[in-house]
Amino acid sequence: MREENIKTNSWRAWLLAARPKTLTGAAVPVMIGLSLAAVSETVFRCLPAILCLLFAFIMQIDANFVNDYFDFMKGNDDETRLGPKRACAMGWVDAHSMRRAIGITTLLACITGLPLVIYGGMEMVLIGLVCVVFCFLYTTHLSYVGMGDLLVLVFFGIIPVCIPYYLITHTYTWEVGVASVACGLVIDTLLMINNYRDIENDERVGKNTLAVRLGKQGSRIMYLLLGIVACLLGIVFTVNGHPWATILPLGYLLLHVITYRRMVRIDHGRALNQILGETARNMFVYGLLVSIGIFI
Repeated sequence: MREENIKTNSWRAWLLAARPKTLTGAAVPVMIGLSLAAVSETVFRCLPAILCLLFAFIMQIDANFVNDYFDFMKGNDDETRLGPKRACAMGWVDAHSMRRAIGITTLLACITGLPLVIYGGMEMVLIGLVCVVFCFLYTTHLSYVGMGDLLVLVFFGIIPVCIPYYLITHTYTWEVGVASVACGLVIDTLLMINNYRDIENDERVGKNTLAVRLGKQGSRIMYLLLGIVACLLGIVFTVNGHPWATILPLGYLLLHVITYRRMVRIDHGRALNQILGETARNMFVYGLLVSIGIFI
């Protein structure tokens, strides 16, 4: 179905608003955390593992809805936008329905995460609330002051890797901590290329992302370094008896460098959406290779 023929509030409209391609960003860190837990001496618990994945997926969709709605209300998703089209801006979903959807997905995420109290104690409630609060703060304020990359490191790295591991094992190791940072850096490449593409538009609306602050050349270097540093941090796996989790992600690094070179050649415009897609693919490859390496 062609995008211009999408009916308002149709199932197709909601599917596009949910941005299913972004769900890999939610899955990868949880997958790594659960893989590390699975090879520990602890008996693996399936229910908290499933709940962690569901919570991550629902929160990602919730974040996408929040981003779609508030950027539309701020007037950021206008005809000058270079990135993928957004549901509210295109009229695929009306603002009232999007507000209601945000409420539903936020509530559903809370309901899904609440049983984790059984496995991790009442502190899981606090962690869940922090995730919900920053889901809103990112789009409404923090992304405008260059905090987006730090939030990715925390909420797509440290928390979704460490918390599932803790819920399964009731322990925490420095290996898991380093792995969580590496994962956050890899996923931040997706935000970096997204913001790199939108530098001019973000400057115009006063959105001071890290890419805006670094400029084009600095952003390109940062994009490359994120993947390199993540793979260097993977040495922690070898130190802890999982050498293949260090070796296999070198395949990701090769893809990352190839994508970086294409990014430099394209440099600007809507064609950078191709790099966005490649980066999402690379991100998933990283998570898959690390997880496989942990089990070998």
